[in-house]
Amino acid sequence: MLRTLLAFSFLLKLSVVSFAASPVDQSSALEEVSTDFELCDGPAWDGNGTLFIPDVKGESLYRFFSRQNKLLPLLKNAGRFSASFYNNGQLYLSDNGNARIVTLNDKDLIEVAKLDDSKKPVKKPNDLVVDHNGGIYVTLTRQNQVVYISPEGEQSVAVEGIQTPNGITMSPDEKRLYVSAYAPKEIWAYDVTSPGKIENARRFSKMDDGPDKGADGMTIDRAGNVYCAGPKSVWIWSPAGEKLTQIETPSRPINCAFGDPDMRSLYITCFGGLYKQRMTISGKSPNPPSVKKLQSENSSRPETAIPEEVTAQLNVVYAEYGHRKLLMDIFSPANLKGPKPAIVVVHGGGWLNGDKTKFRALAIELAKRGYVTAAIEYRLAGEALFPAGIHDCNAAVRYLRANAETLEIAPQRIGAVGGSAGGHLVGLMATGWENQQLQGDGGHADHSSRLQAAIVMAGPMQMTTGSVAERSLKNPKQSNSNKWLGKTIQEAPELYALADAHLQISKNSSPILFMVGEHDNPQRNQPSRDKLKENGVWTGLNTYSEGKHGCWNQLPWFIAMSDDMDYFFREHLKAD
Repeated sequence: MLRTLLAFSFLLKLSVVSFAASPVDQSSALEEVSTDFELCDGPAWDGNGTLFIPDVKGESLYRFFSRQNKLLPLLKNAGRFSASFYNNGQLYLSDNGNARIVTLNDKDLIEVAKLDDSKKPVKKPNDLVVDHNGGIYVTLTRQNQVVYISPEGEQSVAVEGIQTPNGITMSPDEKRLYVSAYAPKEIWAYDVTSPGKIENARRFSKMDDGPDKGADGMTIDRAGNVYCAGPKSVWIWSPAGEKLTQIETPSRPINCAFGDPDMRSLYITCFGGLYKQRMTISGKSPNPPSVKKLQSENSSRPETAIPEEVTAQLNVVYAEYGHRKLLMDIFSPANLKGPKPAIVVVHGGGWLNGDKTKFRALAIELAKRGYVTAAIEYRLAGEALFPAGIHDCNAAVRYLRANAETLEIAPQRIGAVGGSAGGHLVGLMATGWENQQLQGDGGHADHSSRLQAAIVMAGPMQMTTGSVAERSLKNPKQSNSNKWLGKTIQEAPELYALADAHLQISKNSSPILFMVGEHDNPQRNQPSRDKLKENGVWTGLNTYSEGKHGCWNQLPWFIAMSDDMDYFFREHLKAD
């Protein structure tokens, strides 16, 4: 398995045909994962190391463990599953053979909805997509329909009259539904006005590669680019419908889904087996469980369930750059009225990986303590080079200020917290807020992005000196900063200086608390702490016993660090 197909790439046509702005990683060849299927169909990634692959002809369900590179059967003789989708901590399966939608609980199949099989042709589900509320959109190919199944199990027709609907996916903000029409090889787009309700049907795109039928399974990436398996290749379009590229496969593709810990592998099911292609833009991660699930006593993960005392607004658009929409998840104390302090939560990932769901537990925990929190996504290196990411972070602050009344936020009481690369971005927000080159055009330019308080968790403040600069020169191919800025420090010293939060420290910088694990170089930001003090700006350092990098997202450190964040923000985000 996972044999890189280099020697046979020409014979098997494993090339990437590019046009413009391709999200395909051109440095990586298509890889064969396994051919041990009778006919694999719509895969699904669980966000935790496992890819589920239905074998529709073999009537089985498989699991591929990407870290161990192992493919193992999970269910045998279980039925004809034509697709799977993972969201909200749950695997959903389109049980085509039994005309129903089921979920998987351990190894038990739980029926969610039985489709009408009393008339001919039987309503057999083909593909499916699940929104963050647990609502399910299902294609019924023979009926030329898309059916919506509410979280309560009620069924209604969402789309009527589309010719042979097959694949289906949703935009990252869940405001647009995409459906592939198999026979005419078309992709149709619909605006979602409310769950299960759509309007403004229009043809989004059409495949033109020969006379064969075959617009099949679909997926989407975090930038909103649309993917669809065609007769010979996987097609990719921008959110505007512009054709970006095709990924040719050794046999006819059937479906596709993003996976791997960094969500930058596109897994493609084909008539000949399962393949994967590395991408520069990651896919949209599954939504974490929104209800509390039993965890083992040895679990180190904090809870991501949304409690009753917290209200959530997910996938809120906070900035737009052309057709690219940047999203945040907003969590608020349910029973606390009046203007509240707000905190922007910025995830880590080396400026290359990660998304807004990774710090959800922290955003919820702080919301429970009385803050409005906004866990944000920002553009990563594979999508857009620096300063795009810091533009997004500052745009998020401006959005909160511009919408302070609606969100019940005190506009002069906004802080931010970030870890690792997210910590660097928060540090840059706190010290570089007066630098117009760091603001960008993400909207609400009439509002300030200034923070009243900031927490940097194990993030570098220095870019032109220290470990970041050293790695840029000594290990240029492994340097994340080189990938994020697009050049080495020697090639672009001015760009590195712009990204250097330490250089931009002044008397107008925000108070910064540094938080770090004992085994994660607590002295990393000593020069910045010294400079902040010299400028009369409050700063401090909290070190956590036995903590390593990322301890803020692990128990038992999570609780102690949340306590300290709460204390710091209460002191520095006080009402006037």
